[in-house]
Amino acid sequence: MVIDCYQIESCKRTFDERYSHFIYQTPLWKLPGKALGVDCAEVWLKLEHLQTGGSFKARGMLNRLLCQPIPPSGVIVASGGNAGIATAAAARELGVPCEVFVPDLSSPAKRARLAALGARVVVGGAAYAEALQACLARQQETGALLTHAYDQPEVLIGAGTMALEIEQQGGLPDSLLVSVGGGGLIGGVASWFGKRSRVVALEPELAPALFRAREAGRPVDVEVSGIAADSLGARRIGSLAWDITQAQVRDALLLTDESIRAAQLWLWKELKLAVEPAAALPLAALHSGRYVPRTDETVCLVICGANVDPASLN
Repeated sequence: MVIDCYQIESCKRTFDERYSHFIYQTPLWKLPGKALGVDCAEVWLKLEHLQTGGSFKARGMLNRLLCQPIPPSGVIVASGGNAGIATAAAARELGVPCEVFVPDLSSPAKRARLAALGARVVVGGAAYAEALQACLARQQETGALLTHAYDQPEVLIGAGTMALEIEQQGGLPDSLLVSVGGGGLIGGVASWFGKRSRVVALEPELAPALFRAREAGRPVDVEVSGIAADSLGARRIGSLAWDITQAQVRDALLLTDESIRAAQLWLWKELKLAVEPAAALPLAALHSGRYVPRTDETVCLVICGANVDPASLN
């Protein structure tokens, strides 16, 4: 499936005209590369961790709920945390019930946030794949609107509004470094920028759904663990993101948990940005040397989520 720029622009107009109190225009920081210890012209940080619900997911989840009729039983989603938080926040905004299935590995901080938003939280298995299966079975019983964490067109279109916003705020960066779980974020970003900017896919070594799919030539199941598994823990890359990244994304890189953790702590200690591990992959790619920009390059880092226990940053 192709997601075109008109769909993303239309979604962004809806957000701006009707839901600007809920979907914020998050800041774009423009820093000289040397401020982040990088030998390039500029590094832009898209601070999407400041979005409603603490992640970019709010855009796609709200768009999904706006585009589909919602039955009395409300909405249902399986999530490691961020998509569930975003769905619960969107459901509360629209005044409908929400049920969220989470895996055992989801963090206590994210579960507490879900409960605070009024969602019914159900632990549905050891990992995201099991939580999704339990969610699908429950959806058959209740008839609730299923919101997928990353593999529905409305979800990718919503994520694409963040990419549009980057261009509105700063113009075209030379490259964008984007974390990948199931692929909703990179699918939206790549749909907007196409090949006008270089979009680079980043995954933890212990959650390599896109990387292994590329090796196999098709989406395959992978084992998932590690520091970012609660948000980048999809066992298989989404079918929509697979098609889009095959056409628009040349580079898919893997990062160690050690480099991700070091980047997460650097962002806190040096810039006072409290972000979850998934949001630290772009900086980890630069600091580890996995992505080496040109000296004249402008690199945009998508800082995608903030649902982290602050105590873990000490």
